[in-house]
Amino acid sequence: MRNIQRSFFSALFILCGFQVCAQQTVQFTQYVFNGLVVNPAYAGYKEDWNANLSYRAQWSGIKGGPRTAVASFDGVTNNEGKRVGLGLVAINDRIGAQSTSSLYGNYAYRLQIDDNEQRRLSFGIAFGVTQYGIDGSKLIAVDPNDPGVPVGNQNKTYPDIRVGIHYSDPKFFLGASVLDMFSANRDQITTDDNYRILKQVRHLYLTGGAMLPLSYAVDFRPSFMIKEDFNGPTNLDLNAAIILEKTLAIGGSYRTGLSIWKKGNLQSELESRDAFAAIFEVFVSERFRIGYSFDYSTNALGDFHQGSHEISLGISFGKKGAALADRRFF
Repeated sequence: MRNIQRSFFSALFILCGFQVCAQQTVQFTQYVFNGLVVNPAYAGYKEDWNANLSYRAQWSGIKGGPRTAVASFDGVTNNEGKRVGLGLVAINDRIGAQSTSSLYGNYAYRLQIDDNEQRRLSFGIAFGVTQYGIDGSKLIAVDPNDPGVPVGNQNKTYPDIRVGIHYSDPKFFLGASVLDMFSANRDQITTDDNYRILKQVRHLYLTGGAMLPLSYAVDFRPSFMIKEDFNGPTNLDLNAAIILEKTLAIGGSYRTGLSIWKKGNLQSELESRDAFAAIFEVFVSERFRIGYSFDYSTNALGDFHQGSHEISLGISFGKKGAALADRRFF
């Protein structure tokens, strides 16, 4: 176990060595089912071929509020030891007139660290492209002839790389990743017609979770996600659920900002609390899952919208082994 920890945190130190800056990426309350969205080393984790679909409507009631859709597909190859995981993830994120669409191919090399193939340490990399766009028809200009307001759709496409590491066994997982590796090479996004668009920047993610049996019919699933851009507030998601009869999960989530160290560009009076969420999941069978969550904002923005809604679907393919049965709950 000490060798595992040494390898994991050594790789994490390497990941943290990259320079990062600020602008948050997509957000999901049901992040335990969107591992491939934030970590390419997640590919093949369940040792089945799996498809996941998620849609989030954030800040209902606010025109132009964030809307995020994700589709991912991943699994393991049939090579000896199931050492290679592959995955594909497509992301579309919209807020107001701006949109960001990404497509990534993911590769994970999975080291077997026990004799019965239940513990893995995976190293992943993803290659993809991100298209940044702005729709001028959704902007209202004071001056209809304002040259700063784009006409129609403007977009720009850039290549991108993601890297990550992921440790897992049937009851526990821990992962770290860096996203948007190429973003620091761009001071801003400028279209061919010289319109500026906000860009995503490098983010560090730390994720972890466990499946703890409380009785024959009841399990407890705690998890966490830390998102860091090294300029804005550190974001922490704490998630917990009770799973009944391996069929129904009822839980909640708390999201807040953390002040881990002083960041000179941040205002001291920024509010840290963000949202509470209720989460419901039904595992219809070993191959099909459906989940829903509702977020209630606890900050000042909560007075101006009616909450955030999120739905997710999961489908597994192939033959599942008994030793991996609990992995369908992540």
